[in-house]
Amino acid sequence: MAPRKNFRNQAKKEVKPAAVVNKNGVKVEASVAASSGGFSGTKIFTWFMVLALLGVWSSVAVVWFDLVDYDNVIGKLSAYDADGDGDFDVEDAKVLLGLKERPVSVSLREAKEESAVKEPDAVPPPDDDVDGSQNTDVESEIQAAVSLPPILDDFIPDDSRDDATHPYEDENDAIDTKGELVEKAQPQQTLEESKQYNNQPGSPETKETVQLRYNAEAESVPEPEADVEPEVESVPEPEADVEPEVEADVEPEVESVPELEAKFVPELKENAEDHPKDQLKEKAKKKKPKLLNKFEKTIKTEIDAAEKLRKKGKVEEAVRAFETLVLQYPQSPRCRYGKALAEDGLAEKMLSNDMLQKAIGTYKEASELPNATPDLIKATLKKRAERQQFLGRMRGALATLEKLVQIFPEDMALKNDLGVAHLLIGDNNSAKRVYEEVLATAPSDGFAKVHYGFILKSENKIAESIPFLRDGLESGDPGTDDGRFYFHLGDALQRMGDDSAYKWYERGHQRGHFASVWQRSLYNVDGLKAQPWWTPKDTGYMDLVKTLERNWRIIRDEAQSVMDKTTGLFVPEEENLREKGEWGQFTLWQQGKKAGESCRSVPKTCGLLERYPEATGCKRGQIKFSVMQPGTHVWPHTGPTNCRLRMHLGLVIPKTGCKIRCTNDTRAWEEGKVLIFDDSFEHEVWQDADSYRLIFIVDVWHPELTQYQRQTLSPI
Repeated sequence: MAPRKNFRNQAKKEVKPAAVVNKNGVKVEASVAASSGGFSGTKIFTWFMVLALLGVWSSVAVVWFDLVDYDNVIGKLSAYDADGDGDFDVEDAKVLLGLKERPVSVSLREAKEESAVKEPDAVPPPDDDVDGSQNTDVESEIQAAVSLPPILDDFIPDDSRDDATHPYEDENDAIDTKGELVEKAQPQQTLEESKQYNNQPGSPETKETVQLRYNAEAESVPEPEADVEPEVESVPEPEADVEPEVEADVEPEVESVPELEAKFVPELKENAEDHPKDQLKEKAKKKKPKLLNKFEKTIKTEIDAAEKLRKKGKVEEAVRAFETLVLQYPQSPRCRYGKALAEDGLAEKMLSNDMLQKAIGTYKEASELPNATPDLIKATLKKRAERQQFLGRMRGALATLEKLVQIFPEDMALKNDLGVAHLLIGDNNSAKRVYEEVLATAPSDGFAKVHYGFILKSENKIAESIPFLRDGLESGDPGTDDGRFYFHLGDALQRMGDDSAYKWYERGHQRGHFASVWQRSLYNVDGLKAQPWWTPKDTGYMDLVKTLERNWRIIRDEAQSVMDKTTGLFVPEEENLREKGEWGQFTLWQQGKKAGESCRSVPKTCGLLERYPEATGCKRGQIKFSVMQPGTHVWPHTGPTNCRLRMHLGLVIPKTGCKIRCTNDTRAWEEGKVLIFDDSFEHEVWQDADSYRLIFIVDVWHPELTQYQRQTLSPI
């Protein structure tokens, strides 16, 4: 037996091994004998040390050079953590394979997580086995045995049914491509007229009661709101045995940061949110629009993959994906429509008008490709019209809607939208003709009725407008539950002496359109103090009030100097607020802008006001002289916004016969004194004296508005 070696001394001193005699009597070294008969203890220990050192250095190299993505590995394995211990081990495999029951606590925890998460992370992709040559491993066996929860997503792919029952499924060139859309010759289109992605204000109104025009919706907050995209209506399918699906492409999308504008961009289609029964009825009627032609059904998987990127908000990737599809399939309308939607979403994200204009062009391209389905043509052109209106391209939107009506002449909803487009460019006569056509075909169409009634009232056909406005509101049809229609119906009834006006005002208040029965302004900022009459101390504008009252004679003299010596009038009031009589105005500031020509005529008055930005900077008000002749009566009415207060400085006031009512409180002016009221409340004026009444009107910001709100609110 070989002697035991001391490794401590081995490094210092080499010990000669003892000789061993083999079977033939030949002496050999012990090391040789060991090599022939097996490893010695020394050799085993040496190799053990070598392997240990290799393991240590390998571990160091893996960590130092980041050779393994531990987060990825742990993430994959954690998907199969069935027993809740934080890792994947044999016990997890047993549970997933059904050899062991899942712990109750883990099941409860997963149930809570599943209910709390709306859109779980995507399932990790399998290992890259491109050629399928790898053997099946434990992970793949478990994955085959136990299916993971599906990925939740709001995207529902296009209809891939192979039936050809749609009447226009196989038609080519279904859209008339003769002529071009009118987009270039638009001298009246300006930034002030649009809801673009910049922070430009809305278009200015030149009249006090903007409700008499087809203007914008009321705002509920001072900051710019999101513009809710209208819903695109689908063409009903003839087959009744197929269950309808919801197409994500034509659902409403939320737009951001459009400013309030004085002209109304209406919803092309609204949901009957305030009518639960009608809402169910609407849903029952809707069917899945067919956006895919026969060829596109063969590439549906590729389209769905790109569409899913868009619906997940990855708009840059979606644009690239659809651009690739358009290059591969240039004659695919659905691919180009997807590209337009992705560009539209990217424009919203970038707040880019240029990108939105690109999307508008792509919508047009998609609609004009051969083999586009009727549903896709309708969805594409409606979307194009909406975005044109958003950019202020009202005439371009009108041309798009006219083309839609030509293609789908039986669709009354499209004709209703066309009527609105005419109203938006101020062409009431054309709008009136459109709604007459709709009502001739569909006499019970509530949307057409309220708009037709609105037009009649704007023509001062008060009595004729009432039944259309009333019947349209009572229909509950989508698009009719609008504060403007309650406003105009009540106003028409008041002018006819019908007290049922307040019933409609109350209904409008209950529907959330008016702050109260008395306060019926439509451009409101929530939370502001609301009272009909104010004192100078209430407003905090004591210095301005004192300046006006101390200098009232100077102001009066300048006002009288610019009055028409023959008629005793200024520019006649054209807001259709008078029942009878004569009422003139002379404006110095409008929407926060100084009227230089007018101020040169009354320099002292304008000079007094220059240092009061609460008045001269009030973009939702005016500063003007107002003269009213005897025998004048102003109908009960409300101003457009709760963002201002109105000061009346008496200049020439007859002793009797002149009074103003605000809500149920009636007061009279005094020369040299300021009356302050909130004109968003109902008010009415009588001038029954024997001489003219002259006052100076100064609108000021509501004192509770912040400086930021005063700077960012759009003009009225």
